[in-house]
Amino acid sequence: MTHSVPNEAIAPAEYVQDAPELIAVLVEQVGAVLHITLNRPESRNAMSLQMVAELRQVLAAAEGRAGQSDAVRVVALRGAGGHFCAGADLKDMAGARMRAMQAAGTGASDPMAEVNAEFGQLCVAYSRSPLAVVAVLEGTVMGGGFGLACVADVAIASETANFRLPETSLGVVPAQIAPFLVERLGYSQAKRLAVTGGRLDAAAALRLGLVHEVAASDAIVSALDKVLADILACAPGALAATKALMAQARLREPQDLVQSAAAIFSQAAQGPEGLEGMTAFIQKRKPNWVPA
Repeated sequence: MTHSVPNEAIAPAEYVQDAPELIAVLVEQVGAVLHITLNRPESRNAMSLQMVAELRQVLAAAEGRAGQSDAVRVVALRGAGGHFCAGADLKDMAGARMRAMQAAGTGASDPMAEVNAEFGQLCVAYSRSPLAVVAVLEGTVMGGGFGLACVADVAIASETANFRLPETSLGVVPAQIAPFLVERLGYSQAKRLAVTGGRLDAAAALRLGLVHEVAASDAIVSALDKVLADILACAPGALAATKALMAQARLREPQDLVQSAAAIFSQAAQGPEGLEGMTAFIQKRKPNWVPA
């Protein structure tokens, strides 16, 4: 894969403290963009507990670099081998089910619920991240992979993308991704897909607003590069504050946000990014946060 902003790649060990080697994901920093690749192509990148843990670790490490010279501003998610993610790893689920059977009646915690909650925490972490999150969706996008697509700020689908929400057809519930499905698609469409074991191709996903762009397979990198350039033209602090404000706006009445939104605007306008942005506009140049 080629990227438009060249920079020395950051080794995985620099991103994950106390983890000598990443197994289920690959990471590479290119400029201010952290590319994270789900790397279990033999299982269409089914999400194991190992992958969940590593995805959370690399995100936390990236967020911890704020203010440093090599700070990450955008996370780009993609799957190896032509598929994004086939959902939960059935081996982990089988193991949790066995532990749950053994723990039944003992008063111990529920291993199955714990495994499910771990994935929910992953979705929450990426949803609430102050960093921009972009997902490149190819091939199989199923179950938990469908949920990650909904969590991303920007979702770009290849024409090969095939979306499915199979949980109810398997006798289970899309428990952790349900809030993000409703947030992305609205109650009516989310419910329709859930009760029909929904299947969507890339064009249908675009019509529903699940994804924001569909690109031919040979144009997916160009589409990603354009989105990354647009994001990197935005001030990182203002982007983070905007994401946080929009998260509040989903749940509150507009009149309840007037004063707090005004305070957020004032803080930004009088801060270093606001002053630099306005000065750059007057001087007809790019702000200092835009890559050269």
